[in-house]
Amino acid sequence: MMEITICGRGGQGGVTLAKIIASAYFLKGKYVQAFGVYAAERSGAPIQAFVRVDDEEITNHNQIQHPDHIVVLDRTLIAPGMDATLNRDGFLIINTPEDKTEYKEYFSGRKVATVDATSIAVANGLGTRTVPIVNTTMAGSIARVLGLTLTEILAALEHLNFIGANKNCAREAYKQIHVTTLAGEIHEAPTPEGTARVADIFDEDVGGMPKIKTGSWATEKPERRHLTPPCNHVCPAGNDVRGFVEAVGQEDYDRALSVILESSPLPAVCGRVCPAPCMDTCNRAEFDQSVNVREIERAAADNGARPEPVSPWREAAVAVVGSGPAGLTTAYHLARLGYPVTMYEAGDELGGVLRTGIPSYRLPRDVLDKEIDYILKHEISVETGCELKREDMLRLSREYQAVFIATGLQNVSDLNLGDSAPVAPVQGLHFLEKVRRGKERLDGQRVIVIGGGNTAMDAARSALRIGASEVRVVYRRTRSEMPAIHEEIEQALEEGIILDELVSPVSLGDSENGPILTCQGMKLGPPDDSGRPRPIADTSPEARFDLPCDLVILALGQSHDISILPEGSVIKEGEALLGLSGAPFFVGGDFATNEGTVSAAIGCGVRAARHIHRTLTGEDLFPPAEDPVATSEQIRFNRFAHSSPEAVNTLDPEVRRRCFEEVHLGFQAGPNGEGAVNEALRCLSCGVCNKCDRCLEYCPEGVLKRDDKNDLYVFDLEYCKGCGVCMTACPRGAIYMAEL
Repeated sequence: MMEITICGRGGQGGVTLAKIIASAYFLKGKYVQAFGVYAAERSGAPIQAFVRVDDEEITNHNQIQHPDHIVVLDRTLIAPGMDATLNRDGFLIINTPEDKTEYKEYFSGRKVATVDATSIAVANGLGTRTVPIVNTTMAGSIARVLGLTLTEILAALEHLNFIGANKNCAREAYKQIHVTTLAGEIHEAPTPEGTARVADIFDEDVGGMPKIKTGSWATEKPERRHLTPPCNHVCPAGNDVRGFVEAVGQEDYDRALSVILESSPLPAVCGRVCPAPCMDTCNRAEFDQSVNVREIERAAADNGARPEPVSPWREAAVAVVGSGPAGLTTAYHLARLGYPVTMYEAGDELGGVLRTGIPSYRLPRDVLDKEIDYILKHEISVETGCELKREDMLRLSREYQAVFIATGLQNVSDLNLGDSAPVAPVQGLHFLEKVRRGKERLDGQRVIVIGGGNTAMDAARSALRIGASEVRVVYRRTRSEMPAIHEEIEQALEEGIILDELVSPVSLGDSENGPILTCQGMKLGPPDDSGRPRPIADTSPEARFDLPCDLVILALGQSHDISILPEGSVIKEGEALLGLSGAPFFVGGDFATNEGTVSAAIGCGVRAARHIHRTLTGEDLFPPAEDPVATSEQIRFNRFAHSSPEAVNTLDPEVRRRCFEEVHLGFQAGPNGEGAVNEALRCLSCGVCNKCDRCLEYCPEGVLKRDDKNDLYVFDLEYCKGCGVCMTACPRGAIYMAEL
């Protein structure tokens, strides 16, 4: 990209000159950009104009801070340090009758090109000595310096209807330009902190006007704000999504992982199985496509280093019953707060539904083991094979200062398919557990799965992998109403699983050719309590039909078993956590909320740990009220470039349908997180200032300064007009105009 800054005064045609240069390159097939910044609406006032030229689409809308070339239309604007940010190989192209060596004091070591454009313009009737119109004249000299042909610059002038004397001036200047490299070393001085380059030509010493205080006529003032990114707002786990995405974009995987671990101890798990509501609400979806947050979280977990675990130091001990995502999260956060924690698990391994209910092609066992091992390093004690009863819970209440129960959903929903079924239906979770242990084969069998949730999809895809010849999923609503992760549905269909929509099972019977599942066609009626359309039976004769099968798997949901709770306990909702009144017990996860996702269980575990801590110590660790959510209306999409999401590797359907290898293999762009970095850079940082400096650069009055020490921007409201340019320049909605 080539960038040019033009410094002139009002009436000289500086902004038009930018358009002429841009047009010359546009006619050559280049991408161009030309714009001006006015100091005041009067002749003679200092102005700046800018030109960008590139072979690719230009998406930068800032003023130019480090130009490749500087054009000076009026020599009175020349001041020491004017070339401070000029490219080392760049030109200073100056309208002056003076010998170029006059400027060696200012521009030592620089390439300087001079031409007496004023004399040429006046001689051809373009303006006067006091107000010369030198734009078309300078266009000829600039073209010569930049390597444009005379024909090309004349074509640009004619394109903009500058003919006659304008073209004559350009020809003369093209021939008369003088170029030299001044002796000495280049003086590279930093631009004054908190000021844009435009400040050079506003200096009172070079003829600019002094700043004028606003007085009482301004009606609005700019104020900075912090909005909540929608991804943060909807994350059930309570993750600082924008925070860890930003860290990945800076290639700081350690910091990214540290940000996630402040809330979730299972980033590698969520990076694989989370339904990612953050992606559904991503504002970028209204611009092109959502940021792939789930894969970015996976990359952070797989590439970042986990901090050293802490040791317990408090006397109060806590028991955690259940080692699913809610139990693991609660234990992790309580341990980080210094509590000795003992986990009780009915099975022989930790993980709960993460281990028993999610197949390894979605969540590899080594990934889960690594996450759990890190949690246990916080000196958490474990008791496995403990199926606790009500009397055991009462014992724990005497041994510990608090007991947290997160045993999940133990009771499965059944379906009456008749008493004469030749084969007994099996429950989806029981089926998945047998598959996990390698105790199930379905070679050549026809399998029907009843249900539309994640368990149904997992059971169907697992059945295919252990040899089933045909797998069907029957669901009484349509695909759009299925609660399963839509991506999982798509992958199931890719693998050859058949989805029968608007179908409800009636009975399981026998026929000459083996077992059959009799089904009833359905129609969608008015919404039910869940907000989804209510399925209504289709009474037409052709709506009832039979499906042959060898095995029926039920995946109709689960419910909690409250028999382990002390008699008379009442589950009450309070502070986003369901707790037991009258005893040192707390409940969470699916046992309390039945939300059915890993991320929701993690979020419940975080809240549970804070609730327990507050109960035991009085210290409140709950975060303050959330800032308003950043909406798409507050994002300036025109400040961003379109970009497609980074491609993700997936195992080929023909390969994966017969094995349990992981389906998702991470970003295609490099094994060390390169794709994650590129994807993270697509984040718009909605509602959160990321110090892009556009407000500072676009402010026409120069009333903004950046205070790096205190990590903020400071408005000088005594000189602020309240014009709102900073607000419109802010891409992320972090500035708004408030009434004075």
